[in-house]
Amino acid sequence: MINFLGLDIGTSGVKAVILDEHDKERASASAALAVDRPRPLWSEQDPEAWWRATEAVFDRLAREQPALMSDIAAIGLSGQMLGVTLLDATDRPLRPALIWNDGRAVQECALLLEKVPGFVDIAGCRPMAGFCAPKILWLARHEPDAIAKTRRILLAKDYVRLRLCGEAISDLADSSATLLMDTRAGTWSEAAIMACGISRDVLPRLVESGAEAGTLRSELSRRWNMQPGVIVAGGAGDNMCGAVGADVVNRGDAYISLGTSGVYFVANDQFVPAHGQGMHTHRHAVSGLFAQHGCVLSAAGALSWLAGLLSIESIERFLSDIEAADIESEQIPIFTPYLSGERTPHDNPCATAAFSNLSLAVGPLHLGRAVLEGVAFAIADCHDALLGVGTPIDDIALIGGGARSRFWGEIIASTIGRPLRIPPLAALGPAVGAARLARKAKGGCLVAAAADSGARIVPRADLAEGLRERRARYREHYPLLSREKPVPSASVHL
Repeated sequence: MINFLGLDIGTSGVKAVILDEHDKERASASAALAVDRPRPLWSEQDPEAWWRATEAVFDRLAREQPALMSDIAAIGLSGQMLGVTLLDATDRPLRPALIWNDGRAVQECALLLEKVPGFVDIAGCRPMAGFCAPKILWLARHEPDAIAKTRRILLAKDYVRLRLCGEAISDLADSSATLLMDTRAGTWSEAAIMACGISRDVLPRLVESGAEAGTLRSELSRRWNMQPGVIVAGGAGDNMCGAVGADVVNRGDAYISLGTSGVYFVANDQFVPAHGQGMHTHRHAVSGLFAQHGCVLSAAGALSWLAGLLSIESIERFLSDIEAADIESEQIPIFTPYLSGERTPHDNPCATAAFSNLSLAVGPLHLGRAVLEGVAFAIADCHDALLGVGTPIDDIALIGGGARSRFWGEIIASTIGRPLRIPPLAALGPAVGAARLARKAKGGCLVAAAADSGARIVPRADLAEGLRERRARYREHYPLLSREKPVPSASVHL
């Protein structure tokens, strides 16, 4: 039996999934990660923590599944997108990585638009604070010593690749989201690179997502009971790998992901640069396709935040209790999920979250229901923004950890008025797509021919009217929560 391993470097953890030739899950393992927020709008992780978690996951699989590990033919990589990892001449991190929901580079976004004529048509979207290009420019302006010492700049999964293979390589899909690429051409953009104050030689070599991009180091092969010469595929960002794992591989296919953040992803065979509303267009992991995105910065992460405040130990039980509760419609609070600012449709890292419609009758289950609905309303904002620019949206899958809750899926389906498909491996996340890209790099098919289309969730008429009324009130909140805050002052952080 030939197996393929998909590794996903997420925000809250690292996860590995082993699939066979027919997309059957054979084993999985995970290890947790933490996020540091040293200042308002800042969000960082230690790249070494990604590697330590990767080692822990592989060590566990080697210990518990030695036979499966010995049959691994290829490894695919997925990872949180938009992270900036600066490495020195010895390939050691110079500072913590600035990750996807870091919002410090507000001023740099405007500077990039001034410096690079036609920026949106080159990169695929306007510069936004969470993206790599403005964050690199922020580092060049505020931490010039770190930039001067930088030999490489890598994305999260590509730093792990460097540790696995010893090579600095990235894929076209994940790298297109850095805003340092000419997205249509699939090459680094000299204009964007120069505007960020760096040189081309600090960026990795680019390959297709389903192409070979290194081989596992021999000492790691021995450590993890793997055959010599196991290849590592180019892989992709977690959004693109999530799409491949959900069978979103043709024009008009779409998915909604309920992970730490929420993503509304649509595959398109046309390159449609996103000129506003916090949307963005990148390359898909499937050759010949592009990806149009809307992004909600706090989705399942908002539910985890609430559970932490309320000292709720089991989110699964909390979700079940919310669904079972007999909550009167007029008692449901309104929640705007801008805990980390918001991208689509507002493009405002300084937006803040709020509950309203509170009364003495409101308890934990009311607040939980409000969070589920608030995230659904934010997803609906993405849906409307994408339709507003003529994006073709046919079949929609629901994936991510939040997809385990059918009730949450029903709220989303009822809010946007569209049925949703639950892929059989939805709960396994982007690691599935990474494993499929590994199979592609080894000469196999991307999606197994016998893949199950999965269960379906349809809109509920009994939910739709109340959701429509509360969404109208939800949309009145943003102007009250969007006042700009001063950009935090910077200090040298090496």
